[in-house]
Amino acid sequence: NDLGGSVHGDGADRGPAEAVAAQIRDLGGEAVAEGSSVATPEGGQAIVDAALEAFGRVDIVVNNAGILRDKAFHNLTPDLLDPVIDVHLRGAFHVTRPAWIAMREQGYGRVVNTSSNSGILGNFGQSNYGAAKMGLVGFTRVLAAEGAKYNIKVNAIAPLARTRMTEELLGAAAEKLEPALVSPVVAYLAHEDVPVTGEVYSVGGGRVARFFIGMTHGYTNPSLTVEDVRDHFGEIRDESGYTVPAGPADEFKALVEALG
Repeated sequence: NDLGGSVHGDGADRGPAEAVAAQIRDLGGEAVAEGSSVATPEGGQAIVDAALEAFGRVDIVVNNAGILRDKAFHNLTPDLLDPVIDVHLRGAFHVTRPAWIAMREQGYGRVVNTSSNSGILGNFGQSNYGAAKMGLVGFTRVLAAEGAKYNIKVNAIAPLARTRMTEELLGAAAEKLEPALVSPVVAYLAHEDVPVTGEVYSVGGGRVARFFIGMTHGYTNPSLTVEDVRDHFGEIRDESGYTVPAGPADEFKALVEALG
């Protein structure tokens, strides 16, 4: 699927999707092109319906649609915010939900979401894009929990690659950041043998690393005051002995243990 619009989300052209589908068929594969927008529930349903009509089932969803409307936060206006949230974040909801229903019924599925270091780490001028991309991390982790008993695994990548969206931002490094070096990770995360769910991977230039959410040991005082926070702020932030909670239950368990 590809709406075929500009980097800013304007226009539509089925040509790019048709070209990729033709390339896949020329290499001996099977593919159909679809040109709906992910930004609406109707578009997401149409994308999944096209796959079901062509192949009878949906095993994998890769949410990769994206646009950029960068602007420093004090200049951000609704026309720069709403389309970015619609494509990146709501788009993942709109496409995944109809596929999710089919995956639950068949007892199998794989979802790969495309996050970004702009959301995980923050990047100047991308509050709209970063918020949407970090939202996809939460989306990934919730779906991983909900899909576990249905053999649906959901992971995310935060890619660094030269695309139409990024080629002007990457400078000289762009030549080393071929999209082809991201694809193997997506393929593995979409494979039936992938051993993990709910995880996020940094991918670029042939390097693969894991992003994870860590929690410090922290400071505990059942009579906590603002002065306690001030006086123990270094201890609160101390990263030695951190843990990696698998979910809210792990955080709650740590709290109960700290309170005795």
